[in-house]
Amino acid sequence: MSNALELNGRRALVTGGTQGIGAAVVVRLREAGARVLTTARTTPAGLPGADLFVAADIATAEGCAAVAGAVRDRLDGVDIIVHVVGGSSAPAGGFAALDDKQWQRALDQNLFPAVRLDRALLPAMLEQGAGVIIHITSIQRQLPLPDATIAYAAAKAALSNYSKALSKEVSPKGIRVVRVSPGWVETEAAVRLVTELAKKTGTDYEGARQGLMKSLGGIPIGRPAKPTEVADLVAFLASPRAAAITGAEFVIDGGTVPTV
Repeated sequence: MSNALELNGRRALVTGGTQGIGAAVVVRLREAGARVLTTARTTPAGLPGADLFVAADIATAEGCAAVAGAVRDRLDGVDIIVHVVGGSSAPAGGFAALDDKQWQRALDQNLFPAVRLDRALLPAMLEQGAGVIIHITSIQRQLPLPDATIAYAAAKAALSNYSKALSKEVSPKGIRVVRVSPGWVETEAAVRLVTELAKKTGTDYEGARQGLMKSLGGIPIGRPAKPTEVADLVAFLASPRAAAITGAEFVIDGGTVPTV
């Protein structure tokens, strides 16, 4: 399968690549033959291939500059960029619980890393006349959860809009820009969340899991997506087999968001 994707020798950057979706994407691209540099705020214990890892907080301009420098120094350029990093640390309580710092944090985590790294790395991609940029958005850009993720959902909506605009600018110059929009993905962090919900509500893991799916309006396939399933989609979109795909958003949510 790796040979079929024709990624041998491709140079890739994956942000947030030590856990969850990001870690699965790193594994999948490497299986397909790509040389992958990844990032996180801290270096995980027992990390293999430390020369292809950068410890940096890319919610800051300084962190993005460090990663861009590492891409140039260690990969000598880049062919594939997958922006996975993101998240929300906002408290529950709706709009009133979110002050300016919470809103800025949501943008710093979910929008500006992609903007800054694209701005730093795109000139070289344009010079080589080829490349793929994949932005990981979220179904919350169109299905926000008002109690705690207003700012996160708005930042992901901004990322999606930015990605579409960028695709219109650079696709005629050989750079494909694509969005992948996951729903609930059962990552390690999601498992911890469900486990905690089970404790709080006095039920078991499966009961809490079903309750969370119900809060999303249901997932027609009856389960969350797996990180490996998102990674498989990302790897296909990064490959030459998706050469005619740009400017599009691919939803992978088990049918959570109804189509119209």
